[in-house]
Amino acid sequence: MCGRYAASREPEDLAGLFDVEVWDPAETLAPDWNVAPTKKVYAVLERPLKGAADRRPVRQLRALKWGLVPSWAKSPEGAARMINARAETVHEKPSFRRPFAERRCLIPADGYYEWVTGAQERDLEVQGRRKRPRKQPYFVTPTDGPVMAMAGVYEFWRDRTLPDDHPEAWWATCSVITTEADDRPFAGGGSEGGPRSLADIHPRMPLLLTPDRWDAWLDPARTDPDELRSLLAPPAASAVRAYPVATAVSDVRNNGPELLTELAAPEESTLF
Repeated sequence: MCGRYAASREPEDLAGLFDVEVWDPAETLAPDWNVAPTKKVYAVLERPLKGAADRRPVRQLRALKWGLVPSWAKSPEGAARMINARAETVHEKPSFRRPFAERRCLIPADGYYEWVTGAQERDLEVQGRRKRPRKQPYFVTPTDGPVMAMAGVYEFWRDRTLPDDHPEAWWATCSVITTEADDRPFAGGGSEGGPRSLADIHPRMPLLLTPDRWDAWLDPARTDPDELRSLLAPPAASAVRAYPVATAVSDVRNNGPELLTELAAPEESTLF
């Protein structure tokens, strides 16, 4: 899954990297090194500008809430459980089927976090001893390039308890598409006894799209599920690297660039 990531790029930088035509300074988000479900996040999407006479799709940088609320939902409850959509079923699940066909986006990130449970503590659990497993966070980030682009879908939900002119009458929400984690060795994988591949860290990972697929993925004129699914192929293992970071990231209240500092080795003494 993808349940925590870092996004510290300025909107001006993202606009340049993704060839964005329009972004609203009023939607500017602060750098966030510990993005968690239900927070607002940047997303790149293509759709006509609201109220414009010209209905051509325009590439925009928008601030969406992470945790998709289906358009037909009676309430936004459960959004925190809709942060991910599986690549294998996104085209057929009721909550994601229409967004996949009509409302796709790219969610920029510096990288994402995943947690590994120590082998020794797993053995203790099997033996029935009452000791909580140690979880070591790892940060997965691009080996080349300033940002990773996670494939996503977005949706609009109308809060019927509010009048039409209320600024929060409409919610814009999104989910990150995930796939099976790559079992090929990544850059530096296996050093210091650490994980060799992303699959050693977690069985799932965000679906990362390379720049050559951005235009096709964002194009709202493309609606054929089979054609769209063909775009959902993960990049080469060499495109990312993973390294251990401090367990401070496990507490969402901690937020700062120090969370991305690479450790020489896992924090062996930390239990939680």
